[in-house]
Amino acid sequence: MPASRSRTERWRESLAKIHQRGGGLEFTADVGGQPDAGNLVWRVRLLDMTDSELVIEAPGSMGKRFSVETGARLIGIMNVGQNRWMFHTQVLGRAGGQSPAFRLAMPERVERCMRRSFDRISNASISLPSVECWALRDPRSAVAAEVANRIKILDQLDSDITGVVSDGSIDPVELPDVGPKFTAELANIGGGGVGLRIARDSGPTIEGSHLFWIRIDLRPTVPVPLALTARRSHTHIDSGQNIYAGMAFEFQLNPPHKLFVIDQISRYFEAGQRKAAA
Repeated sequence: MPASRSRTERWRESLAKIHQRGGGLEFTADVGGQPDAGNLVWRVRLLDMTDSELVIEAPGSMGKRFSVETGARLIGIMNVGQNRWMFHTQVLGRAGGQSPAFRLAMPERVERCMRRSFDRISNASISLPSVECWALRDPRSAVAAEVANRIKILDQLDSDITGVVSDGSIDPVELPDVGPKFTAELANIGGGGVGLRIARDSGPTIEGSHLFWIRIDLRPTVPVPLALTARRSHTHIDSGQNIYAGMAFEFQLNPPHKLFVIDQISRYFEAGQRKAAA
């Protein structure tokens, strides 16, 4: 029997091994193909499991934990080596204990993702937000660009014209001191940063610099792509032969931008919750 098929049929054992080594799973709101509904994928630790439930830590970013609505539908993702499985589940409620945690229904089955359809199975798919990336030559030049980004987003949110969303473009004069642009997908988000999936032909750029200026497209909930500085922490090649880059958020030169970024991520998270409960 092929190894991948064996692991699919013995998926509970794979979950148990993840739990035993203190590993994590990924989850996103199951928005059911609704228009303008991209998926933020959250990387969280698997804290406990029983025959009927999974217990996961609350998703969060930069010290802020987000509450997950009881009854919300989720899509779960389990990564084992170069293989990836997805499944449906539902939030059962909060879990006891000192740290914020939530109980999820144990999935009835899991399905392996094919390498050419890395975020799709027969009855679920994930649409990842796009990310524009530039190697940042002068970190100080990013401060003015981030302030301008914050003002633009707040102006759009405060506008009397509802539903105002930018076209996502950026004037070159608004850029900090950066190198050539490359694009990525927002693979997941964790406590202090994000994981980006990048085409292999951008490898020399991602490996040639440690600091980047990125714009995360969370439209229409956040009406303008969210700009911030991030530091590359690690990279590896995923099963789709793309580069996965772990990026830590960097606010040392612009501390006020941190709270603003948290607020926008929270806004997008809450919008996904509403769609998953609809």
